[in-house]
Amino acid sequence: MKLRLELACGAALGALVLASPALAQEAPATGQAEAEEGGIIVTARRQSEALKDVPAAVTVLSAEALEKTGVQRADDFIQLTPGVTIVTGTAEAGDTQINIRGINGARDAESSVALVVDGILKTNTAQLNQNQGTLRQVEVLKGPQGALYGRNAAAGAIVLQTVKPGSNLEGGVLLRAAEDNTYTANAYVATPIGEGAGLVLSANYFTTDGFFRNRFLNNSKTIDDQEVFGIDGRLVVDLGPGTELDLKARYADLKGASINFNASFHLPNFAGVDPAFYENVNDHVFGYYSNIRPTNDQTTFEASAKIEHQFDSATLTAWVLYSDVDQSLVADGTSADFARFLDFTGTATGDLARANAACFASTAALTGYPLNPPTFIGQIPVPFIFAPANGSTFGPYSPTTCDGTQFQIRRQEDISGEIRLASNGNGPFNWEVGAYYLHIDREVGVSLGADLGQGVVRRLYNAPGSANPTTQLYHDNFTTDVYALFAAADFDLTDRFNLSLAGRYDIEDRKVRSLVPAVFDPFTGGPINPGQQVVGGVVQPIGPQEATFEQFQPKVSLRYAVSPDINLYGNWGIGFKSGGFNNQGSAAIVDQAFNDFIGTNVLINDRFRKETSSAFEAGIKGSLADGAVTFDLAGYYTNVEDMQFFEFFVGGFGLLRVVSNIDEVELYGAEINLSAKLLDGWTVFGSANVTDSEIKKNASRPQTVGNKSPYTADYTINLGTQLDLPISGSLDFITRADYRITGPTWFHTLQADTNPTLFSGLLPISALQLPAFVGDAEYSVARREAFGVMDLRIGIEGERWSLVAYAENLFNEKYLNEVITAVEFGGSFISPGGRQRFGVELGYKF
Repeated sequence: MKLRLELACGAALGALVLASPALAQEAPATGQAEAEEGGIIVTARRQSEALKDVPAAVTVLSAEALEKTGVQRADDFIQLTPGVTIVTGTAEAGDTQINIRGINGARDAESSVALVVDGILKTNTAQLNQNQGTLRQVEVLKGPQGALYGRNAAAGAIVLQTVKPGSNLEGGVLLRAAEDNTYTANAYVATPIGEGAGLVLSANYFTTDGFFRNRFLNNSKTIDDQEVFGIDGRLVVDLGPGTELDLKARYADLKGASINFNASFHLPNFAGVDPAFYENVNDHVFGYYSNIRPTNDQTTFEASAKIEHQFDSATLTAWVLYSDVDQSLVADGTSADFARFLDFTGTATGDLARANAACFASTAALTGYPLNPPTFIGQIPVPFIFAPANGSTFGPYSPTTCDGTQFQIRRQEDISGEIRLASNGNGPFNWEVGAYYLHIDREVGVSLGADLGQGVVRRLYNAPGSANPTTQLYHDNFTTDVYALFAAADFDLTDRFNLSLAGRYDIEDRKVRSLVPAVFDPFTGGPINPGQQVVGGVVQPIGPQEATFEQFQPKVSLRYAVSPDINLYGNWGIGFKSGGFNNQGSAAIVDQAFNDFIGTNVLINDRFRKETSSAFEAGIKGSLADGAVTFDLAGYYTNVEDMQFFEFFVGGFGLLRVVSNIDEVELYGAEINLSAKLLDGWTVFGSANVTDSEIKKNASRPQTVGNKSPYTADYTINLGTQLDLPISGSLDFITRADYRITGPTWFHTLQADTNPTLFSGLLPISALQLPAFVGDAEYSVARREAFGVMDLRIGIEGERWSLVAYAENLFNEKYLNEVITAVEFGGSFISPGGRQRFGVELGYKF
């Protein structure tokens, strides 16, 4: 009863006002940027300044806000940020896609959001799923930030500050225990270690059984289970007057499940056989029954060194970063419905005969096993359209061996460095100049194999006759060299009017080299990679490719002080994300499997184009009532050329992940943030963002012109309240309620549209002999509906300790995390969001 009362109170208070938790005027903790009168100090323009003076919409979580909300990682603080959404951990651990005001980071392309930690630009945003140390401040910048923060900042930048050692010993421990065997342990200590030196050591651990279970594998916890640990250190040394050396190292290891997906079919003409063939993705009831335990491993090591020297009027900063992130994934395949492992001739030998026998045997043993409608296991593994009396419809990830297997690797090793000279910011004119270099060595492999009931051999190529022979392989080495020069200037033209100019020129030289062996596929008789050619009966290797992508990224910002507490602002900038290469052979498989077979005209290339955007923003921000009320109101418009977009293809060949380009997209919207301190210890806040979008041109899928930008929520709304009331001289009662509403979202360029599928090509030649249009899909049912998630924290807090009970997704809202539409397959791969979870948290600091 008490819990319900607190919830009702929190919801009512949150509904009083729309605002942002970032704009609560809270001072960062000691050792970080200190709050001056009038607001939080941020580094949004790579210089320390008051948040109210930054000519852009910026969301900030101070140290106190981080503690009160329980934020740990990117998916936590993104949920508190208006106009920003995130998809993470659906397919694999490193898949983190952040959408800011309609610009999305396409899976398998570079990120659209820069990650900057303690002044250093991270090169691999797969790390966003990991703790980056003990956080002290989070800043989320929206709109193109490349001119200031560098590569892959077309949509924005995430700027993090972690604990820095000071002159006194400090530390803390945080322990959490929650349902589903979910446990968290974080600890850090920061200590001086002699004259002019300090050390920070942090460690974190997290484990969970997850929300979902695999019915076929004895109700095992193999769908969204995870175990993560990490350790990091930071050594800061004063080398002399005005000179500081900052050394950091971090290691993290993740083990868990992968491919948390079910299939949902969108075939309206099949609905007469079973209504589930035309399913609204929001109505799906999840069930898992793969015969292969899906696994995901990710290890990260990185080390950096930064040196800073202050001259009389300028500061020289130089840093170097080494990063190594290795990922691997094992999962069931997707080929069962398209009979890749079946022998229709009755004359097969070798691997095809073995795979055929295993598929028939597993189907016979599992006939009638309950699967998610409309899929079912018949007496034989032949697709039901060819064997209506006793055939099967498996869908992907079935309990039979007929799906085959998949093994993927993504390994990236890189080294980067920057040197920058900047004025000390003491006058009406400030400036900076610098240069940046990055070298990336990336290896990506996707291996599809036959499931002979002997498990998955964790190699990309397994020869014929082995326990898990490879039937299709994409395996490439990508190298990239990035060179950049940048400069910025900031002018106080008058006491009220400020002008900022910034620019950066990037050159990215990219190369790709295929590592696929020149061999035949033992199942189809063709090359093991569809991009290979056969000359004189001999498979030819795929030749290397290279390309250079370059762009100048200017940015102009204006600020006018209406009063000491209120500013008008506007900015314009160009965003840039480099083009690159898909796995070699991607274009060939799309042409063979779809364009040639069912008459589609999907345009996929082995090389995708660079993405550029032109973005405008204008707004007003400030505070009222002596800072008790803060506000920020902004409008924006962005034109994106060659927006990069992730496409997923499934068929008899298995699966394929590629990046395509949407020629032109327009984005426009508005955002409001308000915060009010009603009484001492009582704050209400919230925010609202609305983003509209339109695809203006799309040669890849021309029928999508007029549709919305994929992965873009129509709106987001945040409401909440924070209460901190003294019980005694050293004890406070604390409560925090955050309610997030995410509006309807399309995840593909194809939306309320009809498109032919593989079934369109198969039906005329099947036993049913139906016209091709019967197999067409219609995708209006593939939009994620709006949903709201409430998080609640209630507890007590002393000077050094805190005890908090918390609820994640308090009302157990059943929503979708992601909808990956595989257009020519005739459906979508859908992943559920987190469910209700209750827990308790104990914190201690010294």
